[in-house]
Amino acid sequence: MTRTPTRRSALYRWGVLTGRRPWAVVTTWLVLVVLSFATALGAVTGEGLFDRLHSGDIVAPGEADRASALLDSAGGGGFTTDTLLVEGVADLADREVARGNAEAVQAIADVDGVASVVNPFVFEEGPRDPAAAPFVTGPADDPDGFATVVTYDDGLGDAELEAARAEVSTQLDEVVSASRATDSQRGSVQALVDAIIGQVGSDMKTGEGLALPVSFAIMVVVFGGFLAAGLPILGAVASIGGALATLFGFAHVIDLDATVVNIVTVLGLGLCIDYGLLVVSRFREEARGVLDGAPADTLTPADVAHITGLTLDRAGRTVIFSAVTVAISLTGLLFFPVVFMRASGAAGVSIVVLALLVGVSLIPALCALSARRLLRRGTEQAPDEGVFSRLATGVQRVPWAVIAVVLALLVTLALPALRLHLTSSGPEMLPKGAPERTFFETFREDYPDLAGADVTYVTTAPEAAVTRWAKGAASELPGLVTDPVVETVGEQGSGTQVRVVELRTGDGGLGDASRDLVDALHEQRPPFAGHIGGQASGLHDFTDVIAERAPYAVLTVVLATFLLLFLMTGSLVVPLKALVMNVVSLGASLGALVWVFQDGHLEGVLGFTSTGGVEASIPILALAFGFGLSMDYEVFLLSRVVELHEQGHPTDEAVRLGLQRSGRIITSAALLMVVVFSGFVLAQVLAVKQTGVALVLAIVIDATLVRMLLVPATMSVLGEWNWWAPRWMKGLHERVGITE
Repeated sequence: MTRTPTRRSALYRWGVLTGRRPWAVVTTWLVLVVLSFATALGAVTGEGLFDRLHSGDIVAPGEADRASALLDSAGGGGFTTDTLLVEGVADLADREVARGNAEAVQAIADVDGVASVVNPFVFEEGPRDPAAAPFVTGPADDPDGFATVVTYDDGLGDAELEAARAEVSTQLDEVVSASRATDSQRGSVQALVDAIIGQVGSDMKTGEGLALPVSFAIMVVVFGGFLAAGLPILGAVASIGGALATLFGFAHVIDLDATVVNIVTVLGLGLCIDYGLLVVSRFREEARGVLDGAPADTLTPADVAHITGLTLDRAGRTVIFSAVTVAISLTGLLFFPVVFMRASGAAGVSIVVLALLVGVSLIPALCALSARRLLRRGTEQAPDEGVFSRLATGVQRVPWAVIAVVLALLVTLALPALRLHLTSSGPEMLPKGAPERTFFETFREDYPDLAGADVTYVTTAPEAAVTRWAKGAASELPGLVTDPVVETVGEQGSGTQVRVVELRTGDGGLGDASRDLVDALHEQRPPFAGHIGGQASGLHDFTDVIAERAPYAVLTVVLATFLLLFLMTGSLVVPLKALVMNVVSLGASLGALVWVFQDGHLEGVLGFTSTGGVEASIPILALAFGFGLSMDYEVFLLSRVVELHEQGHPTDEAVRLGLQRSGRIITSAALLMVVVFSGFVLAQVLAVKQTGVALVLAIVIDATLVRMLLVPATMSVLGEWNWWAPRWMKGLHERVGITE
């Protein structure tokens, strides 16, 4: 009844071992998954993954980073502040209001850990004192609101800071009460970060809560049974636990952004479902081939072990190729000296390895345990004619027309990418109406002087030189709405004074005026050394780093992917064609992303407010992850086509049969991945939502237009030229290629 491959590969031998000892494999995974969830959720160390996450600006080496470091060295940065905005005060000149505020402010100043507290009532003439103007809002002759800013000592421990904040919060209540205000808002950068991290965690739960049941329902339809559908889901649950534990480990060695956790966890979830789908489907196919129509109950333990070996000999190889291609695409992120990018790349690669291990160990073991039940609906071979073979036949009749139409559509979709405008949002990450976002919007609008300068120039130059430049050349810089202001923020350990020239454009720090100002400062440097600070400067540094390192990242990813596909196919043409099609496909998804988020289309449908740009990190992440997922489906299809071609089928027939046998898997895998990333689309955090839309678009475009239409059409046109390579490359493939 059994059949043995002509060459017993390592994967075949591992599959046989897994088929003989499935309980050992499953038990090992069960222990690891329980430990993983316990570790990630804090049951082991008392500290969970989400306790160690960060969220903030994406910092690249450059002017802004050096400006921030110089400020920190002089004690001008790194302080923790809480701000209270009191609104709707009937009379700021009322004596009782002034007395109550003075008492509350003094109580705050007496709290251990508080460095300073300022509101209009600490000034000599109260709210009408000219020096108090930045702290007051409303009509000039009758202000009706004010701000109280509390700064804490630098270097406080978490417990000390929390205790100080609790006492301060009580006294801020007294400020509101004494002012007899109609409304008030409180906020801080830390509260904003906590809100973003908390929302990311909530978004992840929502996404996974949607993905798992919907994916299960889809797989029930695909497999025609609950058992077969449940095996990939069990693998996905294992992947979630392993991913969270792995990320918990990463969080101890790098600053891990909350958004990274969402992205790579869901990537692992999607890949595990994809690989589970492929392995379970191939297991049933191999079992039907071995049984050749005999009843499933006749399977012996030796048959099950042999079938598991056959499954991994082919599907296992596809899983490995797929995982390696996805990992290669993510290693491109390691070329960028940005912590966020490198964290995404390193964590992503580790999660891909985890998905690979699940695909070649846990899922086959579960298949072996459930072998007879998996085949109860029949053991006949699947037909070679069906929807996908008919689709391929239709495409092969008019390949040039298909190529022209698909390419025209992809290029049209890609055109908006030419006007990509990057941004780096802060409070705008949260949905409109969120308390933390509302606070910062009010703060910027009503207290612009307290909100800080839009662009800064940080220097240790002598005061006279800095002041002379500020009053002269600096005042002529483009986009300024007020005269430059010079402030001495402190001194370094050496005693050198650190000064800041504050430059205000009135656009929040990321508008065109701030960007033009930063460009002008780069072209017209002051006559003394210093560094340009602010969000626009940080974005300028980020784009410079990306432009500088991108060629190396792209070259490495392209060469490694080409080499892998060559080892798989022995062809020079197929890898080149796959890379070109992926570039066009990703360009189309990026263009659509610009059309949606930068131009503001579909705001109501997707539930977001356009910021006039795309978050700076998203295009790079979307290209890296999208490239990997596109090659994932390329490998799914090519592995079948190459297998059939090696068996002697002509190219057109190999493509038809390959698409027929893999089309359902590719379509189902793509649909499942869309479901998984749709959780991102429903997210409230803007960067997560943009990532989800970008990846959903990339998957849909690739799995439909490219994989189902463009690949069969181009392979039909090229015919046997698909497999061409120079003689020396053919010889190399014969020696080191990965074949049957």
